[in-house]
Amino acid sequence: MNNVAFIGWWAKGLLFENCNCQLVCPGHVHFSNNCTEERCIGYWAIRFDEGSYGDVDLAGVKAVVAYDTPQHMISGSWTEAVIIDDAASSGQQAAVDDILAGRAGGPWEVLGRFVERRLPTRTLPIEITDEAAVKRIAIEGLLSSSIENIRGWDRDQPVTFQNMFNQVHGSTQVLAQGDATYDDGEIAVKNEGTHALHSRFDWSVSPE
Repeated sequence: MNNVAFIGWWAKGLLFENCNCQLVCPGHVHFSNNCTEERCIGYWAIRFDEGSYGDVDLAGVKAVVAYDTPQHMISGSWTEAVIIDDAASSGQQAAVDDILAGRAGGPWEVLGRFVERRLPTRTLPIEITDEAAVKRIAIEGLLSSSIENIRGWDRDQPVTFQNMFNQVHGSTQVLAQGDATYDDGEIAVKNEGTHALHSRFDWSVSPE
């Protein structure tokens, strides 16, 4: 997997997801759990708010990782596709592709060990809307999705996981439900009111 020499990089930003599991996706808690459907199909939406990959500034780059996995995610044999915003520079696109394909170390390298089939990376316009309780993403002709925080006892506060370990998410994760339509000809899903959550990610890799 490590066919690109690791350079120093770091990134912080917004990460949200939706899949076809009922809330909460068992695979999100641990890949050894069986997901609620025969296959777990969904996406991670990523907005880099700050960061650098070597001397490449990552701020402002948006991307999506779509996936189709077995019910038992730890078994591997995932199919995965990366889409990067076409507004990013060629240097940013190459850097983000290295990160999300797992070639640059860090959390995505761990997830990459489960990927058997990686579809060609695409560059398309990506729109992300970030409101307090609602996150939306749109890629014309490919992905349309929104997630909304579930309501807790205190309606002014989100329902959260605290200190929840996850390879890509931050330690505080906000629980949500979402709708999504995604179809790239290989990975396809239509979700209504299914598992979703969001967090602030913080990734870094020291240079080798």
